[in-house]
Amino acid sequence: MFRAREAWLWTFIMPVIFFYFIGTITGGFAPSTTARESIGVLTPPDAGFLGDHLVARLGRHYDVVRVTDAAELARHRRRLVIPAGFTAQVLAAKPVKIAFTRTGGGLGAEYDQIRLQRAVYSVLADLVATATEGGAPTAQDLAAIDRKPRALTLEVTAAGRRQRIPTGFEQAVPGTMVMFTLLVLFTSGAVTLAIERNQGILRRMASSAISRGSMVLGKWMGRLALGLVQIAFAMITGSLLFGVHWGPSLPAVLVVLTVYAALAAALGMLLGNFLATEKQVIGIGVLATNAMAALGGCWWPIEITPRWVQGMALLFPTGWAMDAMHKLVSFGLGPAAVAPHLAVMTAAALVAGWLVARWFRFQ
Repeated sequence: MFRAREAWLWTFIMPVIFFYFIGTITGGFAPSTTARESIGVLTPPDAGFLGDHLVARLGRHYDVVRVTDAAELARHRRRLVIPAGFTAQVLAAKPVKIAFTRTGGGLGAEYDQIRLQRAVYSVLADLVATATEGGAPTAQDLAAIDRKPRALTLEVTAAGRRQRIPTGFEQAVPGTMVMFTLLVLFTSGAVTLAIERNQGILRRMASSAISRGSMVLGKWMGRLALGLVQIAFAMITGSLLFGVHWGPSLPAVLVVLTVYAALAAALGMLLGNFLATEKQVIGIGVLATNAMAALGGCWWPIEITPRWVQGMALLFPTGWAMDAMHKLVSFGLGPAAVAPHLAVMTAAALVAGWLVARWFRFQ
């Protein structure tokens, strides 16, 4: 099967492109709680020490990039302009406006507003604190406040298993991997069976001493090996290039994906066994893969859909695989949580394999 260039394309090249494309566009389903975003800040030379203090406060929430002109500032998605004479006007108790612009809206814009207000009011609170010491505040006074131990601290711990729906690469890499494994085994894996039948190769094999069951088992193992190579490549690429963490139960993840590959290989052989021509196999294989990928939660988190759609996803092998992956990778559940998924996919693989062996067509 690897002699075909299409197998190399859809096994090693296209999945990586889809990882990046889908992971990038679906990263906005929910705000990230870990990623630091950048903000461009235009600070005039006479902004003073309060301008530097405000930038330092912003640095707690953003990667601050200080720019020197409007053209450079325009390259940033988030743009903040500190006015000239900022420190002097604030210390003179004059109203000062800080201009913030942003490309795009939605929840991200509201989150930016909260972070900016927090930085501004923190600077104001620091000024109030220095005022109690007497005299005009200085940069040294603000630094001294920062060095003081905090009277109030906040301890953050996990209250339970994560409930946040996976987005971005957390969703795109497992989803694309599940989809493309099915696609390759429904096309390359199935079409080779149709080609061998049409070229008479299977008829010649039928005249040998190989039993029907042994022949089906051998071809199934070859397709399973192709699926496992694709899964291993996708997992390594997802970890190294896109920072995907495969959860605390990696052995269970590997078992789930192996059983899923076994099922996809058996279904691909079933497709290639009962369809007559290569065009039929490719056409139906591509359509079936896309339908099951969409309905099974490979393109988007199935958790964002209505309950009845989530239930319908479990009618497809992609739905069982993605539900098991989310439980293990995204929600941190143990191997016992995916026992039903393994049982269903194993039973389906055995039934599909039995059907292929029972009605295997040599011509």
